[in-house]
Amino acid sequence: MDEYTVDDVAVVMGTYNEEEAIGSVLADIDRVTDGRAEVVCVDGSSDRTPAIARGMGARVIEQEPQGYGVAVREAVLTPDRPVIVTTDCDDTYPMERIPDFLDRINEGYDVVSGDRITPGPETMPALNRLGNRAFAGLASVLLGRRLHDVTTGMRAYRRDLLHRIEWTENTGLSAELLMRPVARNDRVTEVPIDYDERAGETKLDPFRGGAAIAKSILRIGIEERFGTSLDSVTTTDRVERT
Repeated sequence: MDEYTVDDVAVVMGTYNEEEAIGSVLADIDRVTDGRAEVVCVDGSSDRTPAIARGMGARVIEQEPQGYGVAVREAVLTPDRPVIVTTDCDDTYPMERIPDFLDRINEGYDVVSGDRITPGPETMPALNRLGNRAFAGLASVLLGRRLHDVTTGMRAYRRDLLHRIEWTENTGLSAELLMRPVARNDRVTEVPIDYDERAGETKLDPFRGGAAIAKSILRIGIEERFGTSLDSVTTTDRVERT
């Protein structure tokens, strides 16, 4: 099979009142991919975010605000291109790593997940670092495999994987998008990435949001590893560090 190029990539994100950052994020994507990647924004904003995105060539799908997972689920399932790259729209993720993620897909991985935690992100608030390490630890125990960052927003996926799993979570969708492929023996790798200070204000309450994410991780882990409603899954050592 021929290797994928940036012409086969769609970069997708949920956007909500990110007018301070969206222009920079889209400019970075355009620069890194020479304008060849498709960009899809699923937007529930009340500010200028969708107008800025459209003005910079992105496809914007407007929906009523229903939470992180609803927007991102729509975003990842919309494009027809075979490689889907997710990112957040707050200018925290390194778009220059898109070609590296694509290389890993071409090596045969189904999911390439950006690990913010191992490099020790100084720009991430201490409470967030602690919570993200705890989320990864809980997911690791439940799945029986070491994971380092289950809530990262930057990943690359093969499109067919995204369409063969029923995604159920909202606040916890980011964790679900990693945990279910791991549990189902898809080929997953985590790669360390830099993480910058966000532009604009965070929309997630650290305590209520954190509790919702932890509950999602617990439910997904138990369901995938022990649940009787799904096919029995034996997880093998498919999560690799590079």
